[in-house]
Amino acid sequence: VQLQASGGGLVPPGGSLRLSCAVSGRPFRELHMNWFRQAPEKEREFVARVTRSGATNYADSVKGRFTVSRDNAKGTVALQMNSLNPEDTAVYYCAASTILTATPSSMYWGQGTLVTVSS
Repeated sequence: VQLQASGGGLVPPGGSLRLSCAVSGRPFRELHMNWFRQAPEKEREFVARVTRSGATNYADSVKGRFTVSRDNAKGTVALQMNSLNPEDTAVYYCAASTILTATPSSMYWGQGTLVTVSS
């Protein structure tokens, strides 16, 4: 499975950004899709997930501000990020799994895309 994330960049506090991740190599409908992030000198953390049935989960820190969605026809997953603040600065990664309870070490990972929130 190959994943290609895009959409990162520099955005001022309070701004919005939309990340996208294109998936290939396996039928997209079989995959649960996740977003993680890793800030400088911090551990990687879960951000959001959309299961293959369309159910969503969010980290408390992004709930109400971020929205994860998937387009099965295009084989893509998106992360719409609103009301961004400097604490959201991180490299964002998309990851795929075939099992709902998969641990990060057993997921397929794409390269990250850098999001910087700064004035």
